[in-house]
Amino acid sequence: MSILAKRLSAIKPSPTIAVTQKAADLKAAGRDVIGLGAGEPDFDTPDHVKKAAQDAMARGETKYTAVAGTLALRKAIVDKFKRENNLTYTPDQVTVGCGGKQVIYNAIMATVEPGDEVIIPAPYWVSYPDITLLAGGTPVFVECAEADAFKLTPAALEQAITPKTKWLVLNSPSNPTGAAYSAADLRALADVLLKHPHVWIMTDDMYEHLVYDDFKFATIAEVEPALTDRTLTMNGVSKSFAMTGWRVGYAAGPLPLIKAINMIQSQSSTHTSSISQAAAAAALNEPMDFFEAWRAAFKARRDLVVKMLNDAEGLSCRTPEGAFYVYPSCAGVLGKTAPSGKKIESDSDFVTELLESEGVAAVQGAAFGLSPYFRISYATSEKALTEACTRIQRFCASLK
Repeated sequence: MSILAKRLSAIKPSPTIAVTQKAADLKAAGRDVIGLGAGEPDFDTPDHVKKAAQDAMARGETKYTAVAGTLALRKAIVDKFKRENNLTYTPDQVTVGCGGKQVIYNAIMATVEPGDEVIIPAPYWVSYPDITLLAGGTPVFVECAEADAFKLTPAALEQAITPKTKWLVLNSPSNPTGAAYSAADLRALADVLLKHPHVWIMTDDMYEHLVYDDFKFATIAEVEPALTDRTLTMNGVSKSFAMTGWRVGYAAGPLPLIKAINMIQSQSSTHTSSISQAAAAAALNEPMDFFEAWRAAFKARRDLVVKMLNDAEGLSCRTPEGAFYVYPSCAGVLGKTAPSGKKIESDSDFVTELLESEGVAAVQGAAFGLSPYFRISYATSEKALTEACTRIQRFCASLK
């Protein structure tokens, strides 16, 4: 009799973490590897944020905090939502977790029961379905084709909703595609959701500030206030402030839901680090003057990668509106043979042979629910990206 719970058989380790680890292992073994699998800004956390953490420690703020987060941080989050998103909440409608992933996990665990369905547009961030499965729910995948800019259409949403639907998960800008929903896009989806009052909406806005080419970010409760009472608006400091290791995510929503989320958290992590919370409050309260330079750097990297991938034989790459990922199609190389003699029959084959042949680590589209594509993170230097894309071009040219 196994000590392991049967529910573990329904999930799998994160493919993105697995690719990053494999690249690290190859590097440790002496291989020349460029890892483009991790969704992590290569910039350092801003100095004023680090100083806020140091000051908090000097003041002795090293003790337990409230489960929901410090009042100072929750007030900063309330102010952020009002200032940037025109959303009005009170501090008791805010919850803070150990990263956005824990907030999502807590929300799903607090609400989803066996038989409940969670609509997940595909391509999707890899954790949405597995968290749903752990809670006993059923992920309902809705394919979002490249022809629709990798975005959920109102017709597809309407078709996916059933009496069992509990949640719709919306991630904009998206991991893995970088696709972003405009206010008009969200308005059209909101019109569908208004007809189905039993469906709750979870918005993952983690890449909010990473938008380009004059794209204006919007979130659905802002676009349609009538949905506010059944929307959990989630965000965090990981991507916009290069604070992935600080582990601070947050969300705001209806008080009964927030209380339930806090109850789940009270029996797991209790709260995230008091020091991280002080740093996050400073991040949200202070001007983001540093960010325009970051955004310009990310945009330049995006444009470089998109051009070089589109110049590679058999690849095509859409220009995304946000985040720091591209999601190129490798349909044009399927059926060809790699220098190793391996036939490329899938995007998984493509990224495996690319890593073996040229030392470039990317993530297969199958991990995100839509093939034949692969994901590249351009959250690294232009020098590394230029070398990586040169290798990808060389690899594609070598296929017969």
